[in-house]
Amino acid sequence: MPDKKVTIFKGTATAMATPFKDGRVDFDTLGRMIDFQIIEGIDALLFCGTTGESSTMPDEEHIDVVRFGVKHTKGRVPVIANAGSNDTAHAIELSKMAQDAGADALLSVAPYYNKSIQRGLVRHFEVIANSVKLPIILYNVPSRTVVNINADTIIKLSEVPNIVGVKECNIFQVADVISGTPDDFSVYSGSDDEVLQFMALGAKGLISVMSNIIPGKSHTITEAFLKGDIYTSRNIFYEIHSLVKALGLDTNPIPIKKALSLMHMGTSEVRLPLVEMEDDHTSILKEAMKKLRLI
Repeated sequence: MPDKKVTIFKGTATAMATPFKDGRVDFDTLGRMIDFQIIEGIDALLFCGTTGESSTMPDEEHIDVVRFGVKHTKGRVPVIANAGSNDTAHAIELSKMAQDAGADALLSVAPYYNKSIQRGLVRHFEVIANSVKLPIILYNVPSRTVVNINADTIIKLSEVPNIVGVKECNIFQVADVISGTPDDFSVYSGSDDEVLQFMALGAKGLISVMSNIIPGKSHTITEAFLKGDIYTSRNIFYEIHSLVKALGLDTNPIPIKKALSLMHMGTSEVRLPLVEMEDDHTSILKEAMKKLRLI
C-alpha cells in the first residue's frame, strides 16, 4: 500500500497579506499579524500567496518573507509557502528556496497566461513535486489564471505521493474531485463566500482572506462544521457575511489591506498595478467592520 498522504491542516489557514511601508516589507507589523493569528486559534499560515502580493515580489524578498514567517511562527502552526509560477523552471527554483527556508508545505498555482493544456498541467506539477520533498497543495483559481485544473487532472495528480491536496476555487467540480481522490487527499475552499458549500461536499477546510482580520471566527466556522455542529458554523457565517461581501468590493488584497490598516495593523499600501480602495467602498467596509466591533 502507498504511504498515507500528509494532512497539512484541517480547519482554516490564513492567506497572509504582506504589509508594506514606503515600498518595503514591514516585518515588525508582519510579526504582530502572525502573533494575532496564532493567539486567535488559526490552524495554519500561508505566506506570499495572491493575498500576499507575490506577483510583485522579487524572489529574494519573497523568500525573506517565508523565512521570517517560519522563524516567527516557531512551529506553533504549519507554515505554507506559495511557490507557484507560470514558468516551470522558476516554480522549481522557488519551491527549493522555500523548502530551504523551512516551510512545512508548498502551494503551487496553475500556470497563468501560458494557457497550458491539461497534459501540460500534469507534467508541470509532476516535475515540481519531484524536485522537492515537501508536501504540495495545488491551487486552482481559474478567475485569475484563465486555466482550470480539470477534476480528472487533479485526480491524476493525487497519485503523486507528495501532492497532498488542492486549494479549489471552482465549486462546480468539487464533488468530482472529492469523490475521485483518496480520503487522505485534502480539498480546501479557496473562497470565503463558499466555505459552507465546500465543506458540505467534504472539504477539510478553508484557505482564507477574511481570516486576516477575523481569524477566531474563521477558525470556528470550519472547526464547528468538521465537528458536525453545522448550526454554529452557519450562524457565524451569516454574522460575518456582510464583511465578506465588503472584502469583495475590490480586487484582493486591496480591501483586506484597508481593513488591516483600520485595525492598526500596518498601512493599506499595495503595489502597482493595484491601487488603494476608493472612499465609497471604504465606507461600506467600515460599516461592516463596525457591526463586528472590529473598529
